[in-house]
Amino acid sequence: MSRSFIEVEPDSHFPIQNLPYGVFRPLQGGDPRIGVAIGRYVLDLAALDEAGCFGHTAVHGKGVFAQPSLNAFMAMGRPVWQEVRSTVARLLDNDEPLLRDNDSLRMRVLRLQSEVELLLPAEIGDYTDFYASEAHATNVGTLFRGKDNALMPNWRHLPVGYHGRASSVVVSGTEVRRPQGQLKPPDAAAPVFGPSRQLDFELEMGWLIGAGNEQGRPIPIAEAEDHLFGLVLVNDWSARDIQAWEYQPLGPFLGKSFATSISPWVVPLEALAPFRVPALKQDPEPLPYLRHDGKAGSSSYDIHLEVSLQSEAMVSAERISASNYRHLYWTIAQQVAHHTVGGCNLRPGDLLASGTISGEKQEARGCMLELTWRGTEPIRLNGGEERVWLADGDRLTLSGWCQGDGYRVGFGVVTGLVLPALRMT
Repeated sequence: MSRSFIEVEPDSHFPIQNLPYGVFRPLQGGDPRIGVAIGRYVLDLAALDEAGCFGHTAVHGKGVFAQPSLNAFMAMGRPVWQEVRSTVARLLDNDEPLLRDNDSLRMRVLRLQSEVELLLPAEIGDYTDFYASEAHATNVGTLFRGKDNALMPNWRHLPVGYHGRASSVVVSGTEVRRPQGQLKPPDAAAPVFGPSRQLDFELEMGWLIGAGNEQGRPIPIAEAEDHLFGLVLVNDWSARDIQAWEYQPLGPFLGKSFATSISPWVVPLEALAPFRVPALKQDPEPLPYLRHDGKAGSSSYDIHLEVSLQSEAMVSAERISASNYRHLYWTIAQQVAHHTVGGCNLRPGDLLASGTISGEKQEARGCMLELTWRGTEPIRLNGGEERVWLADGDRLTLSGWCQGDGYRVGFGVVTGLVLPALRMT
């Protein structure tokens, strides 16, 4: 097993096997730049480039790491990403003296994560949210249409999705204000205006597009993963009551567009490769453009996912959900292939998300709507509090990782504190 000269705890999300990318700014001042997480540190790739450490790579001297986003680097494509990852892994390896034995260089390029501000990793031009978990779709369908009509007729034939709002995608730690909008209580004759009473989270994963495709030229399923830069954690906040009144016939709008939180670290596919697992069997067999036929991308990933809640009255957070990425019915490659089959062009920095990831067991449900079964089964927290929906002052934390032999490849966390709605004058 590869080891870094930098000490990394066994339960750290950021060993040398991971090396996720992010954008940071030193707390003492300075411009944003790109870094890689290693243990408790951030490796400053812009400073490494200035020191000549990428001298024989395609990025040398081009300033791609002295940027406030990963977009320029992501646009360069997988061969360049692999070249940079290999160089970084070599420099951090325990047997490589260049950085290990150079005190001056180490001080220039390594910063404690506690001494930097982590920023949104990409300039996100477009955001698409899918509905790829069968357990989630079945649960929601059962709640609203009954068990016999849980899944819509199209669900097992194509990856259902909708276009979200990219401007309100925020980085972990950003506070989320309770949205307001039109609500129609079941016993009301007409809608009213006010703060959402059914604020929810959604446990999701997302992937950032690297090299895109030309408009009118679909991405074949066998090539889909070549366009994927890496994965992030996603909390797609939802106002269920606003959404319930507005969504027919065109789908979600204000009930979803107020905030979507993502983790600051982007985990590359290469780091996840050891954790590939067989994808779920699909029945009926999808149409030819969605068939893997044993080619690359036909697998899923074993990523353990957790959600914790901490109220204002609680001393520490309490886990309320534990799921796994492998519960997704539709693979990343299928979602990318379907997204582009009509001619849509994806661009560097575009965010595609999985939709809520739920499993069959109750504890694996990925949102409050399912966990409380639409409010009929309240969550009882330590200390005596109950939750049907999220309350003001609640802090949600999502986390995820792959468990290796003596190490973890993780995503860190994505957190958000619920603030009260603004007063309307």
